[in-house]
Amino acid sequence: MILYRLARPLLFALNAEQAHSLTLRSLDHAHAAGILSLLAAPVAPSPRKVMGLDFPNPVGLAAGLDKNAEHLDALAALGFGFLEVGTVTPRPQPGNSAPRLFRLPQARALINRMGFNNLGVDRLALNIRRARYRGVLGINIGKNFDTPLERAADDYLYCLQKVYPLASYVVVNISSPNTRDLRALQQGPELERLLSALAEARERLAQKSSRRVPLAVKIAPDLEDAEIDAIAARLLAHGIDAAIATNTTLSRDGVQGLRRADEAGGLSGAPLASRSTRVVRRLAAALSGRIAVIGVGGIMSAAHAREKLVAGAALVQLYTGLIYRGPGLIAETAAACAGSIAQYHKE
Repeated sequence: MILYRLARPLLFALNAEQAHSLTLRSLDHAHAAGILSLLAAPVAPSPRKVMGLDFPNPVGLAAGLDKNAEHLDALAALGFGFLEVGTVTPRPQPGNSAPRLFRLPQARALINRMGFNNLGVDRLALNIRRARYRGVLGINIGKNFDTPLERAADDYLYCLQKVYPLASYVVVNISSPNTRDLRALQQGPELERLLSALAEARERLAQKSSRRVPLAVKIAPDLEDAEIDAIAARLLAHGIDAAIATNTTLSRDGVQGLRRADEAGGLSGAPLASRSTRVVRRLAAALSGRIAVIGVGGIMSAAHAREKLVAGAALVQLYTGLIYRGPGLIAETAAACAGSIAQYHKE
């Protein structure tokens, strides 16, 4: 959109975290003033059912942009088919020390080491209750940085219980590279224990509330094929409803030699696209359509979104692409997804 192209140089003159906060506040003000339509193109309906939920279109907001669910109404007005908030932890935590978010404009990429900075699950729940948004809402949950790995399940179970009445679906984030040892939860016995505990808790909550909330698991892009296959088997064994592929990468392929490329943290944006799509493809093959795959990572254009769909994704999510392309990317991606699905049905 023209307005975003004009605003972007001003935003990029600020440090990345300041620009992030300013952008979200500006969206809130524009929504309150009723002028948000000037920033976002209309999104044509393209409904589909995934995880038993009805999505008005298949393009969602990825977790991380609105960690505390403070901007739901404004973000929904941009045309997303669904929103995902978080990652949220049981207790508030400040995250890692700033600076912790860096742009690599030449590569259309970001590096972040935010570290699950959030205001805690109780504040997130309060913000959701105050919002008017009633669309599909995913809530992404994690563990506090100082919770020992052997007690990680306690944090996830606590968050699950708190957000269960508010979520359309709940995402178990075991793949952020910015919380020490978190990715160990993707492996063997740790994954088995966590998924078993969550599945049992979900069944108790479903019986109590007469409402079954889907569970999704978000995984890393840095896994070997055998590891992806093992995760897929565990997801199926425990009745998990979706896999989200992927989180950010520790690889620096595509950004070597660029300023800020050596900063610690997870890389997102264009250099992640093919790596993420590889995981989507492998997951989709291992799962054989028995549970959904949601594709996220490096979607900077309609073509990237189509690649995720061809690889086997049922839905896609955006984050870094919004930073570089603005809200117009939502309608562009939704139109590409609708066209691709129609073509698949025709074939």
